[in-house]
Amino acid sequence: MTQTHTSAQPSLLRIAGFPYFLIAFIARLPFAMMVVGVLTVVVSARGSLSLGGLTSAAVGLGTACFGPLLGAASDRFGQRVVLTILAIANGAMLVTFTAVVYSSTADALVLVSAFGIGATAPQVAPLSRSRLVTMITDRMPEAGRTRTISGTMAYESAADETVFVFGPFLVGILASAIAPWAPLVGAAILTVVFVGAFALHPSARAVSQHRDADGRAPSSASELFRPQLLIVVLGILGVGMFFGTMLTSLTSFMADRGASEQAGLLYGVMGVGSAALALGVAWLPARFSLRARWLTFAGILLAGTLLLPFVDSPASMMVALAIMGVGIGPTLVTQYSFGAARSPLGRSATVMTMLGSGVVVGQSLGAAVAGGIAESHGSTAALVLPIVAAGVAFAAAIANWWLSATPHSAARTA
Repeated sequence: MTQTHTSAQPSLLRIAGFPYFLIAFIARLPFAMMVVGVLTVVVSARGSLSLGGLTSAAVGLGTACFGPLLGAASDRFGQRVVLTILAIANGAMLVTFTAVVYSSTADALVLVSAFGIGATAPQVAPLSRSRLVTMITDRMPEAGRTRTISGTMAYESAADETVFVFGPFLVGILASAIAPWAPLVGAAILTVVFVGAFALHPSARAVSQHRDADGRAPSSASELFRPQLLIVVLGILGVGMFFGTMLTSLTSFMADRGASEQAGLLYGVMGVGSAALALGVAWLPARFSLRARWLTFAGILLAGTLLLPFVDSPASMMVALAIMGVGIGPTLVTQYSFGAARSPLGRSATVMTMLGSGVVVGQSLGAAVAGGIAESHGSTAALVLPIVAAGVAFAAAIANWWLSATPHSAARTA
């Protein structure tokens, strides 16, 4: 994140400032708390696990539908105005949803308000990536940009994984210590305070130099649908599907052994290793190209999932999860690096929110399908789904290998 090639070259830490990274990290927490917090309060207040699952899926659907549009608005009008509006709107939706759940209104209104939470969710992580890439591209010497972007994507992915492990843990603490509604009220407060601070940070004024005075980009919106970019979206969708299917099937696996509450601890084995390896990507040699990294680490992820049909104890599950952790973090970092490299001029926020929404859609879809299969066919059947998800990420890596060899993208990513 802060590598330099000469003493005269400014580091990203100096350009952005340490407070930026602290604010951006905490501002991610509400997003990590939303899905689990919604599930917790719905099950508690309405007594329906199925409604809780549908409500969580509605949050993901709202994010998927509106995330890329909010990214496009950030590219067009700047992050400050968009995030300020979202911080207020999302905080209000979280409180409104809590009131609706505890009221006597119909379940349909619960689902609508959950969709509203997702639709107004400030996607701090992809917008932070976009903001940092803009700083690197506009304010750092070209010689150090590639390595700095790689390090930045590594840090951002590690921060995401840390938050998505700590977020549900914080939900559990607040729900147990205060009440089931406390996590959502806490998320609303964090959203208004820290997303608001993220919006008002001086770096929010950084708009790509490729945009004209009216905010128009020199590139056409049709460039967002180039095969070289869409294959990255497909690959990251596979990663999201893996997250959703793995956690859900793991929970079912541990429930069969009377220890469902330990699923999060086992999942953490993969998360810790994944975050550590994600940070290590920044120090990989330049000759280990992005397309080779995606193929290699997606292959390791797939290899880890192929052990799942043979897992028969928590100990053997930990071994499989540790192997998957080696693959998943670097794969995610590499996909975001491809997204940064292939973003059309002036549209980096749009691309990053497309990728972020891909993770959310995949996670919601994977969790929903895995939950249904685990309930109807058991854990053994559900544990096949992470293999399918990893297969999607690996197949996309193979397709990307050939697409990266085309003249349009080979210069920066091959």
